[in-house]
Amino acid sequence: MGRLWKLSEVSKHATQDSCWMVLHGNVYDITSFLSKHPGGRSILLTNAGQDASAAFDSVHPVEILEEHLTPEQVLGKVELDVKSKTMMVEKSNGALQIRPDACSSSNVPPLASILSLAEIESYAMQRLSPKAISYYVSATDDELTKAANGQIYRSILLRPRVFVDCTECSLETSILGNKVGLPIFVSPAAMARLAHPTGEAGIAGACSKFNALQIISKNASISPAAIVSAGPGAIFAWQLYVLKDLAATERTLAQIRKIPQIKFIVLTLDAPFPGKREADERFKMAEVAGGAPPQAWGTESGLTWKKTLDWLCRHTSLPIVLKGVQTHEDAYAATLFPAVKGIILSNHGGRALDTAPPSIQVLLEIRKFCPQVLDTIDVLVDGGVKRGTDVVKALALGAKGVGIGRAALYGLSVGGQDGAERVLKILADETMTAMRLLGVKSVSELSPRHINTNALALRLFDGPSGLEQVERERQSKL
Repeated sequence: MGRLWKLSEVSKHATQDSCWMVLHGNVYDITSFLSKHPGGRSILLTNAGQDASAAFDSVHPVEILEEHLTPEQVLGKVELDVKSKTMMVEKSNGALQIRPDACSSSNVPPLASILSLAEIESYAMQRLSPKAISYYVSATDDELTKAANGQIYRSILLRPRVFVDCTECSLETSILGNKVGLPIFVSPAAMARLAHPTGEAGIAGACSKFNALQIISKNASISPAAIVSAGPGAIFAWQLYVLKDLAATERTLAQIRKIPQIKFIVLTLDAPFPGKREADERFKMAEVAGGAPPQAWGTESGLTWKKTLDWLCRHTSLPIVLKGVQTHEDAYAATLFPAVKGIILSNHGGRALDTAPPSIQVLLEIRKFCPQVLDTIDVLVDGGVKRGTDVVKALALGAKGVGIGRAALYGLSVGGQDGAERVLKILADETMTAMRLLGVKSVSELSPRHINTNALALRLFDGPSGLEQVERERQSKL
């Protein structure tokens, strides 16, 4: 049990040689962590020697302290004054409680009058902070992949059939054996509290209304336990980044094992190094104090198929989904490992490697070179989805589910949980309308016969399949 400190005592430790910080009533010595902080030391020094709970909560869950700091770094408790106590966000029973005045929706029309995701985004740009915009909107280099993610859907034509009774139409389907109310899911999107105080809990509440899947970001601003408690009707998965500090990753996986609502693990593979997101970098440069080192990247870059999957299977019994697959060869390779039950075709929203292919193009190449993948594991896609017709096109090509990321954050910024619900409602209604006009009653009826992709034929990889090489490489490492 540590001692009780006065804030005036803590304030004397606000340099890189002795850096203390108060977080939720505890006093931490974070001096040795300054050089390891993924966001750089500048933001830590800015909040050093004071109660930084509010700044911390805007981007991190409390549980992350156990992942990155040791018990020896907890120096004791702080003696809070009345003002500090009233400013703290109350937490009870693992659920997040938000102050009533923290969710103003001024300058936004009634949500029911907003009719498209593009409208949602335009209002979000008026409400988000510069920091949030630089983080959410930015993509790598010239942002060609980000743009292509959406543009490619415009090159696919729909083939509606007539004289089909489509009075009844259902969006229900299953993802990795979990029944969901929508074929639309929320991809892992970090730091949702930059958009709204409810953060990922608001998205969970929205997903709950539709019995939809939410993949919780490893970098969520609220703990996984609090998120799942906010969405009793939702289905949850959890995104895993393997950190350079493998022990810290294993501690987090131990926490996830205690949350039965999480149905599978999504191992993200497309960002072993950060992409050059110039808008985000410019904002960070403005924040960095003179002489501060460049931002550290904490993700392990040495992951390999057998070594990493064997390690992960020792720490979880949940099904594993690989996120960030961008070639048909890797999609096929995933089917050779029994622990892998699904893949997400994703280029990180254009935030990793610019000019990487859009997910739909990869899906087309899977159909061309190794269609058996679609019968072996669940294939999900994300990136660039703006309309229900986009959802239908992906499903017709064999995707089991279609993810949105930025759109959920934009909806959250516009109206909290209600705004996120509006995003899902718009997409669900548009998807059902498109299915009815195609003459389709259920998701399972959608097939390649409902679309024309000839305009994309010249974009597909035209070399050999490479599947034999994939087989040889796997055999050589067994």
